Amino acid sequence: MRYRLLGKTGIRISEIGFGAWGIGGSMWLGAVDSESMTALKKAVDAGINFFDTALVYGDGHSEVLIGKLLRESSEQLYVASKVPPKNRQWPARPGVPVHEAFTKKYIIESTHISLKHMKLERLNLQQLHVWRDDWVAADEIWEAVELLKRDGKIGAFGISINDHEPASVLAAAQTGLVDSFQVIYNIFDQSPEDELLPYCREHEIGIIARVPLDEGGLTGRITTETVFPEKDWRNNYFRGDRKQQVFDRTEQLKELLGAEARTLPELALRYILSHPAVSTVIPGMRTAAHVDSNAEVSDSRGLSEALLSELKKHRWIRNFYKS
Repeated sequence: MRYRLLGKTGIRISEIGFGAWGIGGSMWLGAVDSESMTALKKAVDAGINFFDTALVYGDGHSEVLIGKLLRESSEQLYVASKVPPKNRQWPARPGVPVHEAFTKKYIIESTHISLKHMKLERLNLQQLHVWRDDWVAADEIWEAVELLKRDGKIGAFGISINDHEPASVLAAAQTGLVDSFQVIYNIFDQSPEDELLPYCREHEIGIIARVPLDEGGLTGRITTETVFPEKDWRNNYFRGDRKQQVFDRTEQLKELLGAEARTLPELALRYILSHPAVSTVIPGMRTAAHVDSNAEVSDSRGLSEALLSELKKHRWIRNFYKS
């Protein structure tokens, strides 16, 4: 496993991190705690030391499982969580006043709940789960962050960016008060490369790349015949003719597989890691098999300029999260 700095925090985290939404067991159906724990321990064995969770993942269940891992492991592990918006609106909508999403008291209380779930005294990274740059002048957000850092409850502060809106945090980035950004970045959504990634590289702000496999689209296993469990949220994400759209595009990507990347997931992860601004990429993992296939991508092999140039042609502007 290779490691990269998380911005200016001084923390060296595994370039493959563990995305822990799925093990929460609410919106991603099929998670089994025993299997999740096996995957978490397998990740540590593979050298993964960064785990990204959130207060709302399984209503805290993901945090509970990660807390159990931390107590049972002797390795130095780093954990990031997220404060959900009070109004439970994802993404944050234009015109919504900051007090409807985040207040000083609420940010602090939510952080303490996450710490309680994991039986920790301190989080390495706490993030806001949505953001609008309209809120950048809200003193109570920055006061909450300052207090949490002062009291030793968090080591660093970050923002998880609204779906497909990487430019929506540029004002926040310029404050110098944000240690990292978590952003959707993959072969289809290359928009962070336009402004966010260059700025963060120049100013040493950490980048956590989420949704590297497009919620499963870039695994190459989505076809028109794919069926998800009845209450699985992917039924909405891949509704209508979206499975056909994804299938058509991934079939084209498969033509690029070869010596540099044998599978689409490998190609997808290597593409993200090719950008020097990226600190870590956090594919969702629920099984030991997921861990094995993702962790093995971390090696010294990068993608050639020729292949990267071809992948640039597969940029796809769309938003499947919208109804």
